[in-house]
Amino acid sequence: MGEALFRQKNGLVAVNIAAACGVFTPGQFQGLAEAVREAGAGALKLTSRQTVVLILEEDKIAGLAEKISGLGLRIAPYGNAIRSVKACSGGPGLCPRALADALGLGIELQNRYMGQDVPKDFKIAVAGCIRGCTDPYCADFGLIACGKDAYRVLIGGRGGSPSPERGKVILEQVRSSRVPEVLDFVLARYRELAEPGERLCKTVGRVGLKEFIPPFIAEEPAGSLQDDEFGEFLRSGE
Repeated sequence: MGEALFRQKNGLVAVNIAAACGVFTPGQFQGLAEAVREAGAGALKLTSRQTVVLILEEDKIAGLAEKISGLGLRIAPYGNAIRSVKACSGGPGLCPRALADALGLGIELQNRYMGQDVPKDFKIAVAGCIRGCTDPYCADFGLIACGKDAYRVLIGGRGGSPSPERGKVILEQVRSSRVPEVLDFVLARYRELAEPGERLCKTVGRVGLKEFIPPFIAEEPAGSLQDDEFGEFLRSGE
């Protein structure tokens, strides 16, 4: 596993810092600001992956990494690794459109999987409703809440590429408690079947989607976990 450190044209290094799916406590924000100021960086930038990036001199990176570690933060993984997880603000008492606790599930998955070795970079996205604000169709492993504590599972998406791929549905109506089992199965098959340096979408295209469908996961009956009133709200487009 590598770290998300990127040499810039001006000779400085961009450092990508991951939090809990983009959630920072006030103490983390304050501590990060102090660490960045001490490192000589003038600003932080939010990224589309719910991380923050700063630019500084290479010899300041080790000191920064030590300080942010004490805050519960870390330099994001890069290379052939599971990246930081994108999760929307869907959760109890949060976004009114959310059907499930997408943020809580995203943080759980990041804590469990981020940084694990895989054949090629692997991105996870969790969305609390069909609007998909976290781009789940563009992730290697995407989750879209489709009912009360139920998710549609997609694999093989890819964005940020000259040849983007749309994720393909492998399961419907999977409870959040079963999601790690599904992800473990997909990752095991990916590690087993992928050629060196092959992105999941290419592996799926080569061996077929059925190789990645867990035989041991029973989907909930269609509609059994659906919030009908909320589904009508979503379909209204209002």
